[in-house]
Amino acid sequence: MRFLKGHGTENDFVILPDPDGELDLPPARVAVICDRRAGIGADGVLHVVRTKAAPEVADQADRAEWFMDYRNADGSVAEMCGNGVRVFARYLISAGLAAPGEFAVATRGGPKLVRLEADGDVRVDMGKPVVLGESVATVGGHEYTGLHIDMGNPHLACAIGDPVAQLDLSHQPGFDPRVFPTGVNIELLNAVGPRRALMRVFERGVGETRSCGTGTVATAVAAAHLAGESTGTWNIEVPGGHLTVTLDDDTSYLAGPAVIVASGELTL
Repeated sequence: MRFLKGHGTENDFVILPDPDGELDLPPARVAVICDRRAGIGADGVLHVVRTKAAPEVADQADRAEWFMDYRNADGSVAEMCGNGVRVFARYLISAGLAAPGEFAVATRGGPKLVRLEADGDVRVDMGKPVVLGESVATVGGHEYTGLHIDMGNPHLACAIGDPVAQLDLSHQPGFDPRVFPTGVNIELLNAVGPRRALMRVFERGVGETRSCGTGTVATAVAAAHLAGESTGTWNIEVPGGHLTVTLDDDTSYLAGPAVIVASGELTL
């Protein structure tokens, strides 16, 4: 099995090129690939398939040639991954499967427009965040109220007063399963300056990660809400680096680095 390894602000992925959708990827196999001791090690798998070869997104084939079939580290299927789609785009360009410029990538959350910026960053149109109300996350016995935000996948973004650097995110934070029956990505953030925030994230199906693209946008939405704003450009610092989120009335954009670091052959 041919693979590549890439990351976006240290949110890392194993890339599996499979144009015709022939690979068998049951959850247990994905989990082994993502295991940092028994496999390659990653937060998730980017399965690269031609959109027309993937029945579940075949209706997007007229807009996007390639489908990002994203899997979490535990093998579960996810609707969307913001850093993942940027790394996916970087792979397509470096492999000659897409030309630099703007193009669409098919995802379970709908087609996403990506663009290689002049500074080398990859920018993606993440769509309009949908705020669905408030809910509560429990971390280390403390309850934090946050915004329930739909980014194509579910998020609970909590602006808190406690320093996020001191939180213990080694275990799944508590949440209301009635609100999030399929689980939720939980962001804890500190607003630390004008349109600037620090974020840590516990990703559904993975655990704490160094970064999360959809979570970064949700964090910007929560920070903007706290400041009484709804538009503008926000700088979000994550353990793995720095990302920029632009919010406008109709959509949101996520920009940051995306790199390919290795390639090889995987034997399972």
